[in-house]
Amino acid sequence: MMTLWAGRFAEEMTAAMAAVNRSLTTDIRLLPHDLQVNRAWTTALQQIGLLTATEVEAIHRALDTIASEAAKPAFAVQVAAFPDEDVHSFVERRVTELAGAAGQKIHTGRSRNDQVATDLRLYLTTTVEQLRAALHHAITALVTQARQHQETVMPGYTHLQQAQPVTLAHYLLSAAWMLRDDTMRLTDLTTRLDACPLGSGALAGSAYPIDRQALATALGFSAPTPNSMAAVSARDDCLEVVAACAILMTHLSRYAEDWILWSTQEFHFITLADSVSTGSSMMPQKKNPDSLELIRGKSARVIGQMQTLFTLLKGLPFTYARDLQEDKPALFDALDQTLASVALFTDVVSSVTFHAETMRAAIDPGVFATELADYLSRKGVPFRTAHAMVAGLMRNAIARKCDLRQCSVAELAALVPEPHRSAAKHFTDDVTHCFDPIMTLARRNLVGGTGPTSVAQQLKAFALWLRHTQDEPTHIGLQDT
Repeated sequence: MMTLWAGRFAEEMTAAMAAVNRSLTTDIRLLPHDLQVNRAWTTALQQIGLLTATEVEAIHRALDTIASEAAKPAFAVQVAAFPDEDVHSFVERRVTELAGAAGQKIHTGRSRNDQVATDLRLYLTTTVEQLRAALHHAITALVTQARQHQETVMPGYTHLQQAQPVTLAHYLLSAAWMLRDDTMRLTDLTTRLDACPLGSGALAGSAYPIDRQALATALGFSAPTPNSMAAVSARDDCLEVVAACAILMTHLSRYAEDWILWSTQEFHFITLADSVSTGSSMMPQKKNPDSLELIRGKSARVIGQMQTLFTLLKGLPFTYARDLQEDKPALFDALDQTLASVALFTDVVSSVTFHAETMRAAIDPGVFATELADYLSRKGVPFRTAHAMVAGLMRNAIARKCDLRQCSVAELAALVPEPHRSAAKHFTDDVTHCFDPIMTLARRNLVGGTGPTSVAQQLKAFALWLRHTQDEPTHIGLQDT
């Protein structure tokens, strides 16, 4: 193995040490960013007279050659055979091969500690943008489906028990709002990625008068990091990104769980497209919701990678320790799985068929109980009394197998038990409106409710937000519509 530090040692590493020590096959992913960092750093060295223009030209030409080599399909296979310890060693070796002695100067005044911290921030900035774009597509798919189901009525659930009627549009928009929050979370953390660690050295800062502001600007950062020790030691950026991924994956997993249930013959609320389903190698009839099950499973994997990073960091002394080599496998995997899951979730949402009639037919009469209690409250009955009165009414209706939607006013009154029987006088002909899901929904048009006006407001808000976030997500809510 070729290392940048071998001169200190008289013995070669054991095979076991070399195998564990080598990270090239993992951190080669940072190559585009490492090339970018080397270009900016060598330009900075030229500005203080440590490299000539001719040397910098040769180095930059070599960096371009490496980028061209890496773009070829065979490169990914070749990496495993390279003799280098990590991506930084690889770049320095290859630049020296291509540019001669000038290549041996590119590490002047720099440590791999500040180099990898800078590579990681550049990588995270790029990948977070990809994830935000993927979420934009997912939200668009949810909003598109919601527009088509503003009048589709279904039972809403708490505790997996039917609770109150809602519209399918309102349910779909609940997912859109949660993914919108995930997008904003990612947008927020990018502000903390916007500081450049390069120039921090191993821990104490570079010994050369590098213009760190100019260096930061050249790499697309707003400013340099203010403390060299924190810059090389902290992995808060990785923690934040993976925590955001874990929250996002938890959201996807919960909706996946709903839809897995909905796809069963017992529910039959949805039919998943063949393109996002699989079959059984034994049972010919099977059509399995594996897309959703895989998303649900991958959420555990991403949460596990978050735990890996927190556990990795919690006991480390300041500043750098080699344990930090293990941050990249967890980080890369969490981001890979999240990006793949968001894309798959988008495919599922875009292609699913909702069975509106089945959803409506599934509504149990009991879901109108709250509406009945509210009806009595509007008639002047204290809500706690109304609650007890309707609870007793429901108990009797269940025992007598009565469908409240088919009951006359007198029959409803007869279901009210003592000591609340006298309050049954408040039931009049308009009580039947309590069992009409459309009228029930119409009474919930407050901001955020499931009523048609509220849902229309939400759709309008998303139309505005999605239009603005083609380039840059902004904080737009119902109050802005």
